[in-house]
Parts: sequence; C-alpha cells; structure tokens
Amino acid sequence: MPVEYEVQGCQRRCRAAMMGGTDLAGEHSDKVRGICRAGVRPHEHARMVAPADCRWLARAPLAAWLLLLLTVPTARIEGADTAEFFRGLNLNGPPTTIDGHRWEGRDSSTVECKDKAFENQNVPLRPSTDPERAQMIRSSRWGGNRVVLREIPPGAYSVFLYVWEDNSPEAFSIAVNGKVVEPRFQSGPAGAWAKLGPWSTEAQDGAIVISSRGGAANFSGVELWRGPHEGSEAPLGEEELAFFEKRIRPLLVKHCYECHSADAKSLEGDLLVDSRPMLQRRGANGAAVVPGDAEASLLIKAVRYVDENLQMPPDGKLADAEIADLEQWVRMGAPDPRTTATKFAGKKVDVAAAREFWSLRPLLRPQVPEVNGSDWPANDVDRFVLAKLQSQGLAPADAADKRALLRRVTYDLTGLPPTPEELQDFLADESPEAFLRVVDRLLDSPRYGERWGRHWLDVVRYADTAGDNSDYPIPQNHRYRDWVIDAFNSDLPYDEFVRDQLAGDLRGGATEKERQERIVATGYIANSRRFGSRVDDYPQHLTIEDTLDNLGRSFLGLTVSCARCHDHKFDPITTRDYYGLYGIFQSTRYPWPGIELDKEQRDLVPLVPVDQLAEAVELLRTRKGEQTRLNQEVKRLKNALKTAEGEDKARLVKESEAATAVAEQHRGQPLPFEMVYAVADAESPAEAAVQVKGDPAQPGDVVERRFLTVLGESKLSADCRGSGRAELAEWILADENPLAARVMANRIWQHHFGRGIVPTPNDFGKQGKPATHPELLDYLASVFRDGGWSVKAMHRLILSSKTYQQSAMRSDEAVARDPSNDWLSGFPRRRLDAESIRDAMLALGGNLDLSRPGAHPFPPAHTWGFTQHKPFKAVYESRHRSVYLMTQRIQRHPYLAIFDGADPSTSTAARMSSTTPLQALFLLNDAFVHEQSRLIAERIVAEGGSTDERIQRAFTLLFSRPAVEGDVEAARDFLEKAKSLAAAEAGAPADKAAPAEWQAFVRALLRLNEFVYLD
Repeated sequence: MPVEYEVQGCQRRCRAAMMGGTDLAGEHSDKVRGICRAGVRPHEHARMVAPADCRWLARAPLAAWLLLLLTVPTARIEGADTAEFFRGLNLNGPPTTIDGHRWEGRDSSTVECKDKAFENQNVPLRPSTDPERAQMIRSSRWGGNRVVLREIPPGAYSVFLYVWEDNSPEAFSIAVNGKVVEPRFQSGPAGAWAKLGPWSTEAQDGAIVISSRGGAANFSGVELWRGPHEGSEAPLGEEELAFFEKRIRPLLVKHCYECHSADAKSLEGDLLVDSRPMLQRRGANGAAVVPGDAEASLLIKAVRYVDENLQMPPDGKLADAEIADLEQWVRMGAPDPRTTATKFAGKKVDVAAAREFWSLRPLLRPQVPEVNGSDWPANDVDRFVLAKLQSQGLAPADAADKRALLRRVTYDLTGLPPTPEELQDFLADESPEAFLRVVDRLLDSPRYGERWGRHWLDVVRYADTAGDNSDYPIPQNHRYRDWVIDAFNSDLPYDEFVRDQLAGDLRGGATEKERQERIVATGYIANSRRFGSRVDDYPQHLTIEDTLDNLGRSFLGLTVSCARCHDHKFDPITTRDYYGLYGIFQSTRYPWPGIELDKEQRDLVPLVPVDQLAEAVELLRTRKGEQTRLNQEVKRLKNALKTAEGEDKARLVKESEAATAVAEQHRGQPLPFEMVYAVADAESPAEAAVQVKGDPAQPGDVVERRFLTVLGESKLSADCRGSGRAELAEWILADENPLAARVMANRIWQHHFGRGIVPTPNDFGKQGKPATHPELLDYLASVFRDGGWSVKAMHRLILSSKTYQQSAMRSDEAVARDPSNDWLSGFPRRRLDAESIRDAMLALGGNLDLSRPGAHPFPPAHTWGFTQHKPFKAVYESRHRSVYLMTQRIQRHPYLAIFDGADPSTSTAARMSSTTPLQALFLLNDAFVHEQSRLIAERIVAEGGSTDERIQRAFTLLFSRPAVEGDVEAARDFLEKAKSLAAAEAGAPADKAAPAEWQAFVRALLRLNEFVYLD
C-alpha cells in the first residue's frame, strides 16, 4: 500500500523505498514530518509530511505503524521539537509568499547585500516550479556574494540558500559564518537551480553571514529556520547495512577501487567511490550517485553502457544481476556506512628513479675529453665540441675572417653593427689578444645590457600593460625593465639576480639605493598577467598560475603548470608540488593595475627610506579615503539628478560638474614619492588548498608551502612568518637543484649560437628535446656555478673558443652528414632579430637615441576609461633602442610582430625565424625604412667622394666588408637605372643631400640577406 510523500519546497515527488521494498503512499498534510528515506538530498527536499486523513495510516495495522517508525526513525509528530520557520528573504525581488511563509523583499532593513542586482525572467528553470518561487529564483544578486542577515536573536539556526544559473556553468564554494558548507558546488547549465542546505549555524553578534568564493554565484533567496532542521540522515537499518555490505561494497572493491579509491596508483576522472561523501559529490555533469534517483545517477548510466562515452568498468560490462543490485541500492537511498570522506594522496614520486633522468641528475663537472691529434682547441669548450665532431666523423670549419667575426660578436653582445672605425681598429690589431679586447670593450658598453636584458625580458614575458580584457597600462613597469638592463651591465651574479626578483623586498640592502632597487626587482612577479574584467571575484588564481608557469620555465626549465589540474603526465611533478608552490604566491600581495570595473591602481609599493615608510603609508591611506569620499559625493549627486526637475536639476548639474572636477583634480595630484609596481608579503601568509581540476571553487587538501619533491621537497620552517619567497629562491639555487645552472648556461649558449645545447630552453623535461652535448652543458653549468654565477665570464669563455670563431661556410661533407648542424661543424648562420634590424637602421642613419627614455607617455591615469570592447591601444614612435619600445599584451607592436618579436603574453624562450612576404614589403615600402634609407644615403654621399668610393662606404657600413668587383659593377648599373627613373618622374623635387638613386640603392641593400643575416 504506497503512500506518496510530497516534499515541501520542491515540485518532485519521492517514493520512499522502505525496507523490503514496501512503498508508502498517500496525500500530504503537516501532521507527520520526516526525512526522505529514498535518500533525497536535504538541500533538494526540505521536509516531507504525511496526511492527517491518510486512509492507509488511519486504517493500517499496528505492524504497518511499526514499520513506518522503524524505517523513518526521524519522523516526528506535530508538537515535537522541530525547526520553526523564522525568516525568508527575496534578495532581489519584492516581498512574496512561498510554501505558505511570508518572505521579506530586497528593501528589508535587516539584510545587508551589496552585490549586483540581476534579473532574467525569460530563462526556463530546470526543473520548473511554482510562479512565486520562480520569480524569486530568477531575481538574484551576484558579485562579492556576501549576504549579512541582521537582527538575529541568539541561538541555533538552519539555513537554506537558493542559487541558480542564468548563463554558463560556474563553480564556487559557499560559507556560512565563515565555515565552508559547500566546497565544490557546480551551478549546472542555464536555468538550473537548487535549494541548498540545511546548514546548521548560530547567530554571531546578532548576524548570520552567507558568502561564496570562486566563480560567479547567483544568490536568489534565503530561508532561515530556528533550531535544527530535519535534514540530517537517519541511521542505517540492519537490512540496509546488510544489503550494502553483502552486495555493494564487494562490487565496488572488485570493479572500481583500482582506479577510483584513495589507494589507487592514479585517480581516474577525479572520482572516488570509497566513501559516501565523495561518491555523492556533485560534479559539472551531476553526481555519480543521486540517492533515490537511479536515472540521475551517473554511476548507473555508466554501468548500463547506454552512452559510448561513459562506460564503466572500461574492461567489460557488469553482469545484469550486479547492475540490478546497484540500481536497487540507489533507489533505496544509497545507504552507505562510509561516512568519512576519503582523499586521494596523489601521485607518488620515486625520487631516486626520477633523478636518473639526465636533466635531474646531480650537477658534477665532467672530465674534459681527449681529442685525437689536433691543436685546434683553444679551450675546454672546443675539446668537448671536437670530441663530438670526431665521433661523428666530422671536422670543424675554417676560422671566420676578421670582418665577419667582428660583425658577429658586435651584434651578439650589443645588437648593433660595428662602426667603420671599430672595424678599422680591429683589422689593424694583429695581436693574439685582439679579439678578446673587442669582447671586453663590448661587455663594458651600456649597449650590452640593453641587448642581453632583452633576452631575459623575452623569457619573463615583460610588458607595459596588464593583459586583462581592457589591457590597462602599467606606467611604473619600465622600472623593472631598466633594472634588468642594469643587472646585466653590472654583471650582477645570477644567484643574486634570482634572489632579487623573487624576494628583493625581503632582503634589505647595504645602502638605501640597493634596498629600493631590490624592491623594483620584484616587478618580475608583479609583471604576471591579469585576466578578465571582474572585480569582486577577480580570478587571482589565474595570475598566480601565470607566475608559477613562468617561474618553472624561467628558472627551472620545467613546465610546472602542467600539474595545476592533475599530476604532470610526463615529469615527476605532482599536483601537491604545484600547490606547495602556489601557497607561496597566494601569500604574496600583488599590485592592482586597474581594470575596466576598478580603474584605480592600488597596492603599489612606495620607494621611500625605511624611516619614512610609516608616514608614506599613512599618506596613501588618507589620500585613498579622501578620494573615496569625493567619488561617493559625485555618485550621490548623479543619482539625485535622475529624479530632479526644474531649478533643482539645474543646481544639481552645476554641483555635480564641480564635484566631478574636484574628484578628478584630487585623483591626478602627484605623490611626493615614487610608487613602483612590485610585490610584498600578504598580511596573513597561509597554505593553499589543492584546487580539484584547477578549480578554486573545488578546494581539496591543504598543502604546506614547499619545493618540488624531486628537487628535495624543502619546506618552510615552523617559525616562518613570511610568504616563503626568500626560501624559494634559496631552494632554486641550492646545490641539490641541478637545473638552475643548467638552464641559464644553456640560455647563454643559445644566444651566441642561435640554438641551445638543449633546443627547448624552457623545457628540460621529458617532453623537451635532449641535449646535443650533455657533457659540454654540464661543464658550462658547473663553471658558471662554481665561478660565482658571472654571466660575463661565461661570455668570455664561449667567445674565446674556436667553436664560436668558426666560419659559417661548412664543407659539403658536413652539410650532407649533419644537415641541421647539430654537432657544430661550422657557425650557425641566422637572421637578425627584430630589434637588431630596426636599431641597426637607426644607428646607420645616425639618428639612434642612445639615452634611456624612462616612462612611456601614457594618458593621465585619471582619464583612463578602457573597456574590454575598447581596450587600451597605442604605438609611441621613438628613436630610442627597440628594447625601450612600449610593449602591449593584447596588441603587439606592429613592427616587432612582423619580424617575430617576443609574445609578451607568454614566455618566449626561443624566437621563431620566419621568412614572409610581409617582411619584404616592409623593407621595401614602410615609411620608417624610407626615412632611414634617406638618412643613410645622406651619410654615404657626405662621407664618400666618387661613385665607387660611395659604393665602398655603403658596403662597409651595412655589411662590414668592402665591395668586390662584381658588387661595384652591379651597384653602378643600379644607380644609373635608378637615376633615369627618378628623372622621368615629372615634378619630383631633387634632393641634393641624398639623391633619389642613392636612397633607392640603400633600400636595395637593406633588403639583401647579407644585411639581415649574421654569418
């Protein structure tokens, strides 16, 4: 005899599957209350009632009553101690009545909710519901997602929260009075809604606070009940327990635990079936088990094999009887005694085995190889290279001529061409030390830091804008760029270079200048990308992910971020490793660059002496408070204008304009000290929780801050009160970590030969390419580390080698046997990078400005109004070196993009070298090229005498070599034809300083491979 229970607050009807399969049914009233033994989740079904006039209950024999009481042990008779409705709140709608209870509306004086109002009454709800509830659900609040219920008497309460999704699925966590009650809620598709709860809590200082973190959560309504609500689960009956232990647990252990338990070697699908909470956890597509609803349970769908994309177990379908047992169990309410949630510990790293991989082996200086019968080597670098060549049956190329060598090393170290005077001096110096004197001169030049600083800025994806949807400018970021350039010029030891960028603000300094410069260095972290346009729920986890991704690639040559959502598929990096590092940067305060909905910068660091810091902070606090007051006054007046009429409106217009002017003037007032785009430790450093599938709304285990397991798993000391950035720098530089020295030594080699010994400079893992000369790399890395981490010393070592000084002309045999020049049987010919091409044209034209330009001419900050539809875009013309060009993330500089400049949104370890029609068209037609061609032509005409002398001058300037007889003849012929064409152009004005034929001649030379390629 079935009795059907309608659950108040839900349109579904539940069939309570009682012990022995008996169904109880009937009409509803409020005389008997109890939980749904079909296992319907409390947040879906608040309570169910049985009718007072239920004929079955009224006429049922005593045995039936006993059966009901046994199977629904929490059922209560009216008058017993039950929860009482206290308050209902329609957060963005008018007062209403739901389930017979009167609800307050959005204007209630007892509710504080500053979140954004949102309403969409056109989205069909899933499932459908009554009109009053539907109107309430579709009128919601979103944003900071913080609702404060005031005037709550002391005592215990039960909280229900209505949430819904109007657009695409979101994931978020929910907390009541600071305690997370829904750690991993998935909102579902558009129209999906849920009544979450009940959550037990107590009033705190007369209030109850409901909040969320993660994705955008739409809060619609709140129900508050006094006392504990009938939402807790009843104890299992003996027959339920027996059914689970005899039929369900053995089945799960046999078919599921291997891949879906805490003891699994690798967790598949982020699904754990070895505990009730994890089995019933709701994911993006639903829950594996929905108690009482077999059709909604993904587990049942999987074992039925009805979806070819969801079939479990994967090695074969269960027997029909086993499937039937699972279906019956779910319909019974999925009774399960395993109440403690299990946790997957994650991938186990076999450190000893992992350290056998070549890049993770300890860094030891290898023995220098013996070479057979050759006096070619000038140093140990050559011996390693020659040994490899001989093993391949190859020989090195001849030495490069002095002109080619000077052009090569000058571009390598400064990014500029040698002057005719420098070429003449080098040719005249016949001493054995002549070339090393050139190297020292170039390393001492300020142009060196500009060239090699640019290489590092590529790696750390430097930009002058934030990268969010509106790409806000960062006027202060040039200070970090300049610090990098100065660090290379001063030969700052690489270990100090690393420490300063990761934790310079924590290091102090021998002088006040050094202390401030170290703060500037942390612009490396601050430079991390910003994302989206949200404010209250800004995705900070993406900025931290960008930091970690770059940290791994730049300093370790590892793709650490691949472990954000799951253990690294190829390298020994676990998700727990990732979040051990994540906690360090979660405990770091990043500056706010401004975005569309929150334009004003904040949390920048004042550069003032230590004894003036407190005063500076107080000034900033006062300025911010006054600006807030002025902004609020402007807002008040504008709101008043909406309803004003006549004279009042005219008066308010004037007052509003005046208030706006005052606010803008205050915002534009300069500070008496400089602010830098840098980081600092957060006020309350803390460990991070693993984000399941990389989703911050699905927090998992909390992981202590530490280094990678495979590199020692160093942890913070118990007394550490900071973020851990200083310790991280030491972990990276420790002798136990062989990667720091290997990675940087490889980068230095790469920029001299066009390709690293490891061809994938940012990936020393299993997905990267192996070293062509592993022993040579270890030799260079150990010399680098043991020699004090001097980058300039590494230049001298490499550049003094015969390997570097080889000609680019390789023998036919070498080309045939080593077509890609892996074994360095000659110098690798390569194209100049974008900056060198532009800077060379400016230098040859005599209008390269070698001064440092400072900040970019951005619009005043108080005028910024950039949006995702109209983001910041600008190109600032300049005659300074290309390293100083303003670099945007969303819109790349048009010239740099043509010639494969670095992508400022991601780490560029090695630039592409493409050959495209657009490059040829640029060198032929662009106004910049025409202007520089005219200036170079003026120089040639002014400095030369006869036509042949001018031709020789042009070849010396552009190619660092004299024109041979064939060159001169071709040049004469070109000039004659160009002169005739120019004369034929009617009305063309003559240019005596740079005749048209000479301008055309220079443009032709600039388009030759000999100009844009380095031999």
